[in-house]
Amino acid sequence: MNQVKNRLQSLGLLDRTFALASDDDLKSMIDALDEEHLDALAELIETEVDVESVRSAITTGRLDGTMEGAAMVLTDACLADCIEQLGDSADHPSSEDLREVLPGLIERHGLAANRIMLASTVAGEAPAAAIIRDLLKNDDIVALPPAESKSVIPTPTSGDDRDDAEREAVRERRREAKARKQAEAKARREQAARAKRR
Repeated sequence: MNQVKNRLQSLGLLDRTFALASDDDLKSMIDALDEEHLDALAELIETEVDVESVRSAITTGRLDGTMEGAAMVLTDACLADCIEQLGDSADHPSSEDLREVLPGLIERHGLAANRIMLASTVAGEAPAAAIIRDLLKNDDIVALPPAESKSVIPTPTSGDDRDDAEREAVRERRREAKARKQAEAKARREQAARAKRR
């Protein structure tokens, strides 16, 4: 039971970092993604990538891995930079190690991306999860403001306003967007293969 509680707390921490990120923060993270990461995020959230669709996917995907996957894709460059800066202590960094590299990481990637990256490593049960959790609670720079009490489990809405036809239309738009992205990716692969043969 304790593992379930820890897991839900970790997901709650990650959810809070997304809630604290402004739309401009999320847009900056999306704009910084390369094509491969954009495709991965589009596949994960099953629609075109924009701030609204990412927020929606995070809200509905707190427990099915979507929120964690989105966090990993959005902050992959930040995490890679963090690992590089930590060097030999990357696997088991101390609080001091992390505090030393965080200012530079925040300057390069922004506070929101760093908070999401750190919370993502806690949710991923990294060896330094306890240290990182402490930073997110107590550090002068990256600490999250106190949270209001809420569950990470989405509460079902009573009497959904949208009817079945509207829901089906949304699903159809998502299917079309996914098919279009897949077709574009296939065309790019074929074009690359033709270029190699020349």
